Amino acid sequence: MGLSSGVGVALFALGCIFIARIFLVLRKSGVPKVGRRDPASVLVVLGSGGHTTEILRLMDSLSASYAPRHYIIANTDRMSEEKVRILEASRTKGNTDPQHTIHWIPRSREVCQSWTSSVISTVYSLLYSIPLVFQLKPDVVLCNGPGTCAPLCVSALLLGILGVKKVLIIYVESICRVETLSLSGQILYNLSDYFFVQWPVLQKKYPKAIYLGRLV
Repeated sequence: MGLSSGVGVALFALGCIFIARIFLVLRKSGVPKVGRRDPASVLVVLGSGGHTTEILRLMDSLSASYAPRHYIIANTDRMSEEKVRILEASRTKGNTDPQHTIHWIPRSREVCQSWTSSVISTVYSLLYSIPLVFQLKPDVVLCNGPGTCAPLCVSALLLGILGVKKVLIIYVESICRVETLSLSGQILYNLSDYFFVQWPVLQKKYPKAIYLGRLV
């Protein structure tokens, strides 16, 4: 067997191992169980406008056991940071050690951006997301539809695929999505651990989805 053949066999074996790891992670093996008394770090993906308003309402309802809280904002979003600071100020009530951080990554897709350029900007966003997620190593990723969430969720899945840590991915589809999923929802429907919708029509169309009524 020549050198090139041996390299080919080795690459094939590595590819099989990698695919097997993806299969195991997507089957939700080892999903972490978050107890009420055990702190769980959460990575929160903010969008802009309505996305940010909805996700921060969810965050306001979470207990203090979700800490630290890591907020991820697209670098072209000029409004979400102030909303986060207002929310955290109300939660901590003057605490000098707030359990939250704020980070920025490139936006993966702007509104009305062409598909061709979206691929390039998404890859660019992914290159920023991977080292950030590997640094933070959250227990939970919480998102509700902004395009920026896809690279971050893929990065979280990569943590599990590489055996570093299993991260729970929770996706909450926006209240404005009544009959169809958003593009982010379509991508993450089969990748998330828990997928929530806020309209019964969507739950009928997508059996994996969980309908609990209006969440925000």
